[in-house]
Amino acid sequence: MLRKLGVVGKFVEFYGDGLQHLPLADRATIGNMAPEYGATCGIFPIDAESLNYLRLSGRSEEQINLVEAYAKAQGLWHEPGSPHAQYSTTLELDMGTVKPSLAGPKRPQDRVLLEDVQKNYREALVGMTANRDKRSEDVSSFVNEGGGAAVGNEQLAKGFADIEIENHKVRLKDGAVVIAAITSCTNTSNPAVMIGAGLLARNAAAKGLNRQPPVY
Repeated sequence: MLRKLGVVGKFVEFYGDGLQHLPLADRATIGNMAPEYGATCGIFPIDAESLNYLRLSGRSEEQINLVEAYAKAQGLWHEPGSPHAQYSTTLELDMGTVKPSLAGPKRPQDRVLLEDVQKNYREALVGMTANRDKRSEDVSSFVNEGGGAAVGNEQLAKGFADIEIENHKVRLKDGAVVIAAITSCTNTSNPAVMIGAGLLARNAAAKGLNRQPPVY
């Protein structure tokens, strides 16, 4: 919704009663995603949650009290029900409508609802393969990356490619995953998400999920 509005070169401040339900780690994640929604930066007002973070990170009570007093004296302090600042443009989001989503398949600002991932994947795959030229000449496969020999017309027409990588012979089919990651700069701003990514990797390995040779 921010990209649709157009916030390039803008300072986006998040405000409203919903702030009291957002821990600072989640605020840091949203602020860190400013490039995804196109803004110069994403900021949050100073409130009790900000002071909790200062305590968590070892600041003295004297410094915390100074921050609180300064924010209140300058009109920067926020608490539920306090008057809102004057903004050039505002948007409203009902936080109850937010659903789990995945970014992609091509750009970080693209968004697919988690419940629609399978359908979206199949539709995207059909779109990518619909115009395959069955008469195309042989094309090289991963040559610069140390891959195998050229892929023939027959394989291209059938939607697969036999390659050799890391001394393994692998058949890549349409839609095969060749790059995967569960970490990013956004994740590193939120300890809960980092721990979640680690637990996901641990549980996947415990269930026998292994990385295939062509996946980086």
